[in-house]
Amino acid sequence: MLDIILDAFLDVLKLIPFLFVAFLILEYIEHKMSDKNIKLLVNNKRIGPIIGGVLGAFPQCGFSVMVTRFFSSRVITIGTLIAVYLSTSDEMLPILISKGVNVLTIIKIIGIKVLVGIISGYLIDLIYRKNKYHDEIHDMCEASSCHCEKGIFYSSFRHTLNICVYLLITTLIINFVIYFVGEDKISNFLSHSNGFVYFISSLIGLIPNCASSVIITEIYLANMISLGTLLSGLLTGSGVGILILFKTNKNLKENIIILLMIYFIGVIVGYLIDLIGITV
Repeated sequence: MLDIILDAFLDVLKLIPFLFVAFLILEYIEHKMSDKNIKLLVNNKRIGPIIGGVLGAFPQCGFSVMVTRFFSSRVITIGTLIAVYLSTSDEMLPILISKGVNVLTIIKIIGIKVLVGIISGYLIDLIYRKNKYHDEIHDMCEASSCHCEKGIFYSSFRHTLNICVYLLITTLIINFVIYFVGEDKISNFLSHSNGFVYFISSLIGLIPNCASSVIITEIYLANMISLGTLLSGLLTGSGVGILILFKTNKNLKENIIILLMIYFIGVIVGYLIDLIGITV
């Protein structure tokens, strides 16, 4: 029980620097940049999915947290956000390296995730091309009572503290559920799900906790699931990015659509990889 609480505190503690930097950048943009410069930043989205797909591949979920906050302020497009979510590695990379997996195999797995993220990001931006991405940073600041008059550091600290409390409570709940259900039961259920395995793996990947990527990667290394099943779970595993999305983006319908898009992309890509017979 003590380990569960300690793990939750450590998970949130590791995110504090990323959250604070994200808020600090947003506050700086609001206070220092002109309306023209902000619009230039928002409208320059041609390479957003590429940048997001590549940067999202780095271990841990800190970058997905920062990018989610930027999306909630409409600084980036929905396609860039989803590119980051799909390519986010979370705990997969450290596990593959620690298990001595061939470097070329690791590169191929990450490459598939990045490629899927970039392609999906551009397709989604194409569908949502009529969406207006404009300067909402100032409006958001006023609505959230961020005490901007006291300086960007104070305001950023308040935002960070607010999000951390929310994350801590949610992470504790998730950790308790995983503890009482048991990782072994989850692993066994996943490896005996037959045709539904892609749906189940993608669903497990959506759990906003590093345990999901750990479980799926470990089962794959034990040769209990296919590459497609592995990627179904890893593509939807964006760390706590989804939690931050539902906390900071007030458009609930949009949040649910993003969640569903990520989920079904994971299911479809995983199925197609096994259907085509792609191996690493």
